[in-house]
Formats: sequence, structure tokens, C-alpha cells
Amino acid sequence: MTATTPSAPATPPSTLLLLVRHGQTPTTGTVLPGLAPGLHLSDGGRVQAQRVAERLAALPVDGIYSSPLERAWETAEPTAACTGLKVNEHAGLIECDFGAWTGAALAELARLPQWQTVQHTPSAFRFPDGESFAQMQARMVGTLEGLYTAHAGGVVVCFSHADPIKAAVAHALGTHLDLFQRILISPCSVSVISYVEGQAPAVLMVNSTLESLSGLRAS
Repeated sequence: MTATTPSAPATPPSTLLLLVRHGQTPTTGTVLPGLAPGLHLSDGGRVQAQRVAERLAALPVDGIYSSPLERAWETAEPTAACTGLKVNEHAGLIECDFGAWTGAALAELARLPQWQTVQHTPSAFRFPDGESFAQMQARMVGTLEGLYTAHAGGVVVCFSHADPIKAAVAHALGTHLDLFQRILISPCSVSVISYVEGQAPAVLMVNSTLESLSGLRAS
């Protein structure tokens, strides 16, 4: 009899989730908009959305998901047009609920004593009548886990907001939530997390605004 060589175990497929922050709005950097409806992209934000769509078009995208808020949805639309896919609304990708702070000017909030907690110990903070950072992170991480399970081995683009993306990246890096404010997520930037069943996620890219995405592939 001829001895047979045992075959190597199959490599679990990786799933790429690309997290895209929405483009600029008229209040970006000055106001905490939160869940308030009616905030649309600025002219500059629409240009950013088109540019990121052109970058994403280089990938074999299997699904597009967006926060329900207008600024995220409008950012997703050019990518849908470039890929021929529809945009799927997903509430799990929505902005943090800032509660009573919704719509407040950042300059005014920065004067509050609670702002130091927001910046340095966010894991201990809950927005008045709103969501805590820990709740936001758990929601976002659970959403991404569901999406990579639904699209195993594929490439999924998720249009969301700065704080949820920062929290997801921090979780994937194994970084404590109290340090997540150190992560910069710019308008229309792309951050990439690779998921493989049974393994810890791997962060492949953070806050990319210029690099080509053509080399990214799910395996």
C-alpha cells in the first residue's frame, strides 16, 4: 500500500469589513449632531463621497450597509452607483445617541466638567438621556459580527460615523475603550477590519483617505 499524505486543514475564509465615515456636513467639527434628522452633506462632502466611491469600486464588494441618517446614506449612494449594489439600511451603524447634548456646539460642551470624562474616561460616561460609550461600542461590534457572519469570505462596506467606527477599531485592536479617543477617523476615511471565524479580528487599515484599496482582498 502507498502511504497517503494527510491534506492540510482548510483555511477559514476571511471577511473584510470596510468602515467609512460619512462625508463633511455644514456642521462637521463644530456641532454634536447625534441622531438629529435633516443634516445633509455639504458640497465638499458630496465630492468626498464620490472620491471614496471611486476607491471602493476597485474591490469586489458583496454588500453595502449604511446608518439610517441622511449624511451616511448620501455618502453611500455614489458607491452603490459605482458597484451596482443597493444600499441596505442598518440601525446598528447609527451615530451614538448623545441625548440632551444633541445639537450642542462642541465649544460649549468643552467647557463642561463632564467633557474631561468624555475625553479621558469615556467607558464611565453616559450622555444625559442618551447612550453610553460602552453601549455604543457593544452595538457596533455586534452589528459588525452579524455582517461578517452574513457575508463570510466577502467584502462589505459599512457607512457610519466617527465615534462608532473608533469604538469598533479599538475593540478589534484589543484597546481599552478609555483610549479610543486617540484614534482619528476623518470624513470619508476608510478603516478595514478582517474577520476570520475562531480568530481575533485584524485591523488592516485605519483612517485611510488617499491609499489605493485595490490590494485588499478577502481570502
